[in-house]
Amino acid sequence: PVYGHAKQGASFGHTKIAGKTILRRGLSPLAVTICTEIAAPVVAGVRLRAGRAGSSRGAASMLTEAINTAVAAGADPANILVRGDSAYCAGKIVTAVVKAGARFSFAIARNPAVDAAIAAIGDEQYTPVHYPGAVIDPDTGELISDAQVAEVRFTAFADTRHETTGWLVVRRVLDANTQDPLFPVWRYHPFFTNNPEPADQADVTHRHHAICETVWSDLIDGPWAHQPSGVFAANAAWCILAAICHNLLRAAGTLTGTARYTVARGATLRTHLINIPARLARPQRRPVLHLPNHWPRAQAWLAFWQSVFT
Repeated sequence: PVYGHAKQGASFGHTKIAGKTILRRGLSPLAVTICTEIAAPVVAGVRLRAGRAGSSRGAASMLTEAINTAVAAGADPANILVRGDSAYCAGKIVTAVVKAGARFSFAIARNPAVDAAIAAIGDEQYTPVHYPGAVIDPDTGELISDAQVAEVRFTAFADTRHETTGWLVVRRVLDANTQDPLFPVWRYHPFFTNNPEPADQADVTHRHHAICETVWSDLIDGPWAHQPSGVFAANAAWCILAAICHNLLRAAGTLTGTARYTVARGATLRTHLINIPARLARPQRRPVLHLPNHWPRAQAWLAFWQSVFT
């Protein structure tokens, strides 16, 4: 959000606060992240847009650049899975991902075609899904959860040049307001994917895309909390510098050789590795850095220092 009337590009756009959609005056950054199963996400690209820009504006070309970045870093395109919410389930974006040789997994908005595909799934096709951290009843051995998942073949963007065939994976849960066990009311959450994993595992994999929220939290709590300039180009450069600093923090945490800092939040890394109570002295014109005595992060910090300078 921005509050000054002299900010170039500032306009009212949709955002969510406490789960409610509201209009807010601001700018709209678009970012794409890359992560692995053992590494926290880094920012592969960022662009600043006007506040009224649609969520998916510019996403297709940005995803192509991000996939190329991942490939240049050593990734196999066939092992790249692009994940996102329903705002990015557009024909142009899905086509760009497929053309780049990667796979996709996007939440999809409900429409008549999606509703018809969901209605065609029989109750017997739904199977319980075991999420990480799920609780099992010690007496029955069954999951204490009403989440079920099924899949059906689905063609999205039919009769357009972006027509794509994949799987519509549908997760359903009982409506919390429904208490009648004879006439259950289900809430459906579909997503469109070409991920070859079984439906239950594909659902778990898709839901992991929420890890990008840690990046947004780090950036919004830090440099994105304030756009310092009234000039749009300067604020765009500010966003790019914020992404560079985020990635440098991720690299610093990884170079410590400590599992905790490899996946730590940016605020933790700044507090433990950057903002340290050290003192620089120059006896005989030789720089000496005096670190605190009995410092609990000394070993990790020294490992980081040696990785960079030796």
